[in-house]
Amino acid sequence: MIYTSLGRTGLQVSRICLGCMTYGDPAWRPWTLGEDAAREHFVRALELGINFFDTADMYSNGVSEELTGKLLAELAPRDDYVLASKVYFPVAEGPNRRGLSRKHVIAACDASLRRLGHDYIDLYQIHRWDEATPVEEALEALDSLVRAGKVRYLGASSMAAWQFARALFTAGERGWHRFVSMQNHYNLIYREEEREMIPLCSDQGVGVLPWSPLARGLLTGARSRRDPRPTERAQNDEFADRMYYRDDDFDVVEALVEVAAARGARPAQVALAWLLSVPGVVAPVVGTTRAPHLDDAAAAVGIELAAEEIERLEAPYRVHPVLGHDQPGHRPR
Repeated sequence: MIYTSLGRTGLQVSRICLGCMTYGDPAWRPWTLGEDAAREHFVRALELGINFFDTADMYSNGVSEELTGKLLAELAPRDDYVLASKVYFPVAEGPNRRGLSRKHVIAACDASLRRLGHDYIDLYQIHRWDEATPVEEALEALDSLVRAGKVRYLGASSMAAWQFARALFTAGERGWHRFVSMQNHYNLIYREEEREMIPLCSDQGVGVLPWSPLARGLLTGARSRRDPRPTERAQNDEFADRMYYRDDDFDVVEALVEVAAARGARPAQVALAWLLSVPGVVAPVVGTTRAPHLDDAAAAVGIELAAEEIERLEAPYRVHPVLGHDQPGHRPR
């Protein structure tokens, strides 16, 4: 495994991050794995040198945090892993149980710490931009969590570049802790983030942590135009149905399969290697339902793509509408 700095911080993270949305309560989504099945994934991740784990309070309505915190505490010393979680979406009903108000941010962080069974969270991320809360209120509340020792670093996810720029500028102007990372929707099939967000992050020294790096499994090469939904997750993933499966998406998949076959690698490995070649990308957030898929992710770290391979992978891309900035009322990733 290779480790790198998270943006301009001194925090060293593995170049693959294990996304923990898959682990929690099987009643939440049909493809969610319970504790016994999840343990194998955490064990293998640590064996491969992955030290970066990402969850959120709303995954399995809090059960993902409980399971993630428990397994990491059992399997590794606290100083040997970087634990990330998120705030914004509701875990329970109530007008003050969502968003980025000071009341909700502080209460949600305390609840996450209880579920995780940890004294602090390494990277605390806002899951979405909150149009209903003044940005100053949200940023001051997040800053107070860092100063209280409950959080080490702050991150953000899925928003417009102008919104993120405003947040970075406001925090700097007020002397508050700034966001050090951006977890955004980015992969070979969806590259709209290259227009504004990724250049902004590169300019500001913000580390990019792409979510859905394999396009919900579409970039594993296991799906085709003739059989686009061969797995249980694919058949029960309404969010993916809204995001992918355009005809030109499969043009990208076919190019990926060709490049992977020519170099004797798996399509998933090449798709992740492409992401890792993009300046500013720190660690794709990879979710797995089968532990061996972690080996593919780790192998991608050692793949260096040639310029002509990158050109072949990027050539079929066509413009997409903005996807992944879901607002309240939509199902999050």
